Amino acid sequence: MREAVFAHPVTVGIVAATVAVVLVAGAVIGAMTLAGRGTPELRRELWLRTGSWCLLLPLMMGPVLLGREWVIGAVTLLGLACLREFDRATGLFREPLVAGLVVLGILAANFAALDHWYGFFVALWPLTVGVIVIGTIPRDRPQGYVQRVALGIFAYMLFGAGLAHLSFMANEPGYRPILLMLLTTVALSDVAAFTFGKLIGGPKLLPTTSPNKSIAGAVGSLCVTTLLVATLSFFIFRDTPMAQPHWLLVFGVIVGIGAQAGDLMLSSIKRDIGIKDMGTILPGHGGVLDRFNSLLLVAPAAFHFIQFFVGFGMGQPVRLITGG
Repeated sequence: MREAVFAHPVTVGIVAATVAVVLVAGAVIGAMTLAGRGTPELRRELWLRTGSWCLLLPLMMGPVLLGREWVIGAVTLLGLACLREFDRATGLFREPLVAGLVVLGILAANFAALDHWYGFFVALWPLTVGVIVIGTIPRDRPQGYVQRVALGIFAYMLFGAGLAHLSFMANEPGYRPILLMLLTTVALSDVAAFTFGKLIGGPKLLPTTSPNKSIAGAVGSLCVTTLLVATLSFFIFRDTPMAQPHWLLVFGVIVGIGAQAGDLMLSSIKRDIGIKDMGTILPGHGGVLDRFNSLLLVAPAAFHFIQFFVGFGMGQPVRLITGG
């Protein structure tokens, strides 16, 4: 039995708070513009980022509010969009067979979520890796084998197996507050890191990997994300084995570290191949992968932590499509 869209108070609170933050941000930037505060470049950057969020937030929250199938469809498209940017940046597009196998893997992982077939979902990771490993062997072209296979496996791990955990979460009747919490706290983690870094400054975290990130920003972001996730999770998982202070804080730390690790992982990729952004589709943010990189690690980590204590879709019909 599916819950009504706004049945859970956390869902209402997150949606209302998000709308309020965007409106306040627009008002503040508008006041800065009228008063001539800040440089024109700063104001332009702020307007671009706010405008992008006005586009992103409905695209992020809309499918969650609309229903299970919408979530799975949106996650599938997100995975394919991230793969496209990754292909172009790393040169994987020059190996169409490997790239095609990764696409099939992404589609299969999300189909398993749509079918609510957990056994197939977890089996797809080793099965897809095996297919990618042997896929190009019959072409009798050993040159570059390690690179193309490694890129293919890495891409599937992130954009297929990783992101598809968000799809499988939608099999839980009360999935909305969980997904909204993850989406908003991961986004807030990035904002908090930027804010604390600018306000406090200090030594850089990893100056070669990400020159703009400071230790103060990372610590401040981790504290904010941990406390917010733990607080929201208390209301989401109340009366479950997970609703104990130490487990809620551990969960918050996992999300906080995962969000920053995903960002630093993508920064490492970009520095290695010598580019600034993975794309230009989102003004002020870069590409789709630049914006959603934190979810790549947070999604599977959060899924399996919650799965251990609570589970997803327990008691719900399984194999909805293949079960006959």
